[in-house]
Amino acid sequence: MKQLINAVQAAEEEVLLGNVILYPTDTVWGIGCDAENIAAVQKIVKLKERNPSKAMILLVADQQMLLHYVQALPADFEHVAEEQERPTTYVFSNPKNLPKELLAEDGTVAIRVTKDPFCHRLIRQISRPLVSTSANISGEPAPKSFADVSEEIKTRVDYIVNWRQEDAMDAQPSRIVKINPDGGQQVLRD
Repeated sequence: MKQLINAVQAAEEEVLLGNVILYPTDTVWGIGCDAENIAAVQKIVKLKERNPSKAMILLVADQQMLLHYVQALPADFEHVAEEQERPTTYVFSNPKNLPKELLAEDGTVAIRVTKDPFCHRLIRQISRPLVSTSANISGEPAPKSFADVSEEIKTRVDYIVNWRQEDAMDAQPSRIVKINPDGGQQVLRD
């Protein structure tokens, strides 16, 4: 537990300084920053050689934090989200309290409530969403473990989180489900 707390504290310092971190998520290894720091978000776009119009996923700690960034949730959202067997990112129309740089061209935002202990604690500590995008150059495969992260990415980030680097996991990206304005759902990536 002490090692987790130390890893979170070190990452918190870096994120609050506006730095970009390489960190383990509840899916694949990711690159992240404070979602409300536009300079840091732009740094990630440049680092990944990514099209700026392509939206990034945000991680939040819980449904209460999620409600700060979306207009409304479908009536059964909490139940449906809890029933998911693997991490699921939801795409919402009409987000609020977010800079336009975090939105897709169609004005939507992709957000996942993380259950990962490291991510959850870090987000709670910074009291803001964390950008989460796979730790790769755009178009390359997403790294399933720390060992799969390229040296190029490792040298481009400001800080590498010292947590779960030895894990040999067969991770996969999250499911992506769009929440339609009428409350219906559409699976975009399974």
